[in-house]
Formats: sequence, C-alpha cells, structure tokens
Amino acid sequence: MATAPTQGRHGPLTGVRVVELAGIGPGPFAAMLLADLGADVVRVDRPGGTPLGIDPARDLTNRNKRSVIVDLKAADGPARVLDLAARADILVEGYRPGVAERLGVGPEACHARNPRLVYGRMTGWGQHGPLAPRAGHDIAYIAVTGTLGMIGAPDQPPAVPANLLGDYAGGALYLVVGVLAALHHARETGTGQVVDAAIVDGTAHLSTMIHAMLAAGAWQDRRGVNLLDGGCPYYGTYRTLDGAYMAVGALEPRFHDEFLRLLGLSEHAGAHTDPARWDDLREAVAARFATRTQKEWTEVFESSDACVAPVLSLRQAPHHPHLAARGTFTDHAGLTQPAPAPRFSATPTAVRSAPARPGDGTAAVARDWDLPALLQDDA
Repeated sequence: MATAPTQGRHGPLTGVRVVELAGIGPGPFAAMLLADLGADVVRVDRPGGTPLGIDPARDLTNRNKRSVIVDLKAADGPARVLDLAARADILVEGYRPGVAERLGVGPEACHARNPRLVYGRMTGWGQHGPLAPRAGHDIAYIAVTGTLGMIGAPDQPPAVPANLLGDYAGGALYLVVGVLAALHHARETGTGQVVDAAIVDGTAHLSTMIHAMLAAGAWQDRRGVNLLDGGCPYYGTYRTLDGAYMAVGALEPRFHDEFLRLLGLSEHAGAHTDPARWDDLREAVAARFATRTQKEWTEVFESSDACVAPVLSLRQAPHHPHLAARGTFTDHAGLTQPAPAPRFSATPTAVRSAPARPGDGTAAVARDWDLPALLQDDA
C-alpha cells in the first residue's frame, strides 16, 4: 500500500493515512486527534456541509485535516470513497448501524479493496443491542451507564457535564485507542478489522474504579455523598467574595492539614476522618472562602500543596500562568485553541493547518493519494 511522505515529520503518526466520513461530535474529534498526532486525515464531506451550524473556518475539530467532497448518494460516490479506503490505513465513520453498508462503503466493501484497513465505527449505542438503531445524544448515553446519575448535589437533578464525558471521553478517545491498537495488529499480521466504539461502552469503562469502590463498600450508590462526588467538604467547590469559585481537592491528610492551615481553620483537622463532622467543616470552609476574592485566595494557595485552584472560564483558562508557560493553548490562524496533546520528545506535534473547509483539499489529495478521479466533476 502506498504511504504518505514522511519528510518533515509532524508527530508519531506521520505516514498513517486516515479517511474520515464526515459527521458531528466524537467522530470528527477522534479524527482530529489522529491528525494532531501527525496522520494524513482526509475528511470526506457531503455536498451542502454538515448540520453543526458553525462557520467551517472556525470548526477546530477539522484542523490539521484536508477535505474532499463526495456525494455518497451519487452513482460514482461510493467508488470514490472505496478508492480512498484502498489507500488508507484507517477509516472512521459515525453513521447508525447499517447506514454505511447501504451506502456501499461498509466494512465488507472496504476490506474487499483493502484487507489491512482498520475500520473504526463511532456510535452511541454500538453496533448491536436493542437500542442500536435508535437516535441518541451524549446525555442519554451517559444516563444509562450510571455516570450521569453520579454527578451533582444529592437534592438536585443530575448536573450535565456538557458533552465531554460521553462524546469525547467515552467515545472519541476510546475510538482512537481502538483504531491504533488495531493498526498495530494490522501491521503485525496484515489483517485489518472493525473497531466498534460505543459511547455507552467507553463511558461505563471509565467508571471502573467507582465500581470497585462500590463493591468494596467504599462508595454509596447515590450522588453527592461520596469522597469524589462533592460529598466530602475537602473535595468540591466554594464561592468566593466576588462570586467566583475555588476548587478544593485536599484528600490526603498532609494536603488537608495544609489546606486548613492556610484557611485558618486548623481546629477542624479532626474532621478529615469523621464524616459526622463534615457538615460543620463544610459550613466553616464556605464561610471562610466567602471573605476574599478568587484572586486573593489564588495567591494564598498557589505556592502550597493544599490542592486548591481557581475555577476559570473557557476564555480565562488560556491566561492561567501555568497553562501559558506550558503552551497548553495555542493561537493559530487567529483562533485560540487547545494545543495538541499529549507531548512527544522525538516526534513533537503542532497545529499545522487551519480547519479544513469543505472540498479545499481535493486537488492536493488527488495528487498525494494518486486519485485523479477526485477531480472529475469536483463539487
């Protein structure tokens, strides 16, 4: 199989070719992560764009990619995708089960052209099971796994963690782990396979430690009463004088002692191991945090091991001194965005290109992947 050129490496996946069948949410994010790691990702956009509703020039999940437009419902559409799959290492799609097959670009058709292909399938419910054909979104997927029910105060409805827990942690990241593991296998054996990445599976897997604590009797099956869900007074958030918040994670005894010392509440040290005193401790901590601004408390704790940090907004985060020093956020083409992660000593990554606009990579992909047919009646 032909491979992409490796001169001027831009990450450990340089030389890996990926076809992404356009969708929204976890599939594009997974493909972005592969692209950030250096893979040559070609996004197959449909005519008319996607239903996400944002300017393609600002859709950061399409950074470091190239885009071609293919109408899979046209007579020659499936053949163009199969030509791409024949030259790829990985294909990622996020359709409901059976849709790719009906369009003529399912695993069987792709593997007939390229037996080494890793075919990654990103769905909420998975490829089988009673709900597999049903529509859904992040909140429904995490609801049935028990994870949504863990989050929030005990006397309030479960708190919605945006769509980070299901779509991206339980979905996209598990898809990336899966396709890279399958790619390793394909390179060892010459045989590709299908990776069924379901958000319900990944999100449930994320809760393994909590299930261990539940089995050991160290976790109650209700929210807001446990060590790590805001139930204890030294693992949670507190409002400051200016209406902002501080996050506290002073779990270990020595960190907890430092936390109380800097708050001026050392007389409550014994409450650390006495849940009967937690309510009193929480009230005392809340009252103390309410006496100063977030900035003032940040200065109190920033040089300590008390495990306390300010709760920042999305626009504030890039300016945090530690994140700024590490370059956790970067500016590219006028857009502030999270930098690629993780970091590599020998094959560093970078934001190499702005978000791909639909179809703007057609000529370059036709050249680099030796697919002149992409230029025929190009949309």
